[in-house]
Amino acid sequence: MRRPVAGGAAVVVKVGSSSLALPFGGLDDTGVERTVSQIVALRRAGFRPVLVTSGAVAAGLPALGLTERPRDLPGLQVAAAVGQGRLMEAYARRFDAAGTVVGQVLLTRDILAHRAQYLHARAALSHMLARGVVPIVNENDTVVVDELKLGDNDRLAAIVGHLVQAGMLVLLTDTSGLFSADPRLGDAELLSAVRHTDAVLDELFRSTGRGSLGSGGVATKIAAARMAAWSGIPTVVADARHHDVVARAVAGEEVGTWIEPRPSKLSARRLWIAFGLPAEGRLTVDAGAVAALVGAGRSLLPVGVVDVDGSFPAAAAVEVIDPDGQLIAKGRTEMSADAIRGAAGRHSADTGGVVIHRDDLVVLR
Repeated sequence: MRRPVAGGAAVVVKVGSSSLALPFGGLDDTGVERTVSQIVALRRAGFRPVLVTSGAVAAGLPALGLTERPRDLPGLQVAAAVGQGRLMEAYARRFDAAGTVVGQVLLTRDILAHRAQYLHARAALSHMLARGVVPIVNENDTVVVDELKLGDNDRLAAIVGHLVQAGMLVLLTDTSGLFSADPRLGDAELLSAVRHTDAVLDELFRSTGRGSLGSGGVATKIAAARMAAWSGIPTVVADARHHDVVARAVAGEEVGTWIEPRPSKLSARRLWIAFGLPAEGRLTVDAGAVAALVGAGRSLLPVGVVDVDGSFPAAAAVEVIDPDGQLIAKGRTEMSADAIRGAAGRHSADTGGVVIHRDDLVVLR
C-alpha cells in the first residue's frame, strides 16, 4: 500500500496538544522545536508543507493560573484567546531562525460552510504556498460557538488537505500509530497499514475516547483519515516524538499507521458538501431508497423518506440514514424539513419535486 509522495506536493502535518504541551499546561519547547524542524526539512526537500496545530488552549493555561483544560465553552475561549498569540510567537521565532516565513490561518466552521468563503480559504492557502509561505492553521477557538465542533484539529487537517489537494496527511500523536486495541490495557498490535474501510477502524472508533489536554483522540484520527480518503489522500498516523517521522512517512517508509484512501476522489464541490457543510438534520430512508441511492446513483425522492429529524430550510445539508441507523449519504435538500415531512412517503408526482437531487448527494457508504 505505502508509496512516497510526489515531489513538490502539498503535505498537511497536524500536531496535537499532547505533543506540544507540558502535562499541566504551557508549551513544551522540545515538542515545538521538533515540529518546526520537521516542517523546515519538508520544505527544503521541495514539498509544500501546511502545519495544522493544536496547543492554543494549553499554551494559555499558565497565564490564567490553570493546570488543566477548562470544561466549559467560555473557559476554552478565554484560554484559546490568551494562548493563541503565545503559540504563534513560539512558532514564528523558531521558523524565522530557520529562514522560513509562516502565516497564521484561523478557520471556523462558518467559513467552510459557505461556498464562497470556502473557495476564498482555498485560494488564500494556495497563494501562500505559491509564495513559499508555510500556513499555520488552527480553528478560531476564541469565537467558535459550537465548542470545537469542526471541531478537533484532526478533522480540520483533513479539510485543509482537501483545500490544498495534499499528497499526504500526517497526523502526529504521542503513540507509534493506531493499535488493534488500547495498548495501555494489554496486548495490542500496531496496525502498519489498513484500508479506510477496514472493520478494525470501526471497532477502534467506537471504543476510544479523548485526551486530557486536547479535544482529539483515536476516534477523531480515524474520522479524519476517512475524510481524507474521499479526496484520494493517504493518511499516516505516527509518533511525534521522533525527529524524522514526517520525512520517513513522506518517503513511503514503514512508519506509523498508513491508511489507504479511495482509488478515486470526489469532485471539489462534492467534497465541500460532504465535509465543509455542517449537517443541520437527518433523514431516515427505507430499504428501497437505500438501493436507489447506493446501488443506482439516483436522487432521493419523498416516497423513500420515513422520518425527518431537525428543523432546517431548503438547501440545508442533511445526513441520510438507513433503516438500521447507519449513515449512507449526505446532501443538500431542495425542500425544508416541514415540506419533507408533509411529502414523506408520497410519490414525487404528488409532491412536485425531489428531496435531494443526485447532483447534490454524496453517497458515503
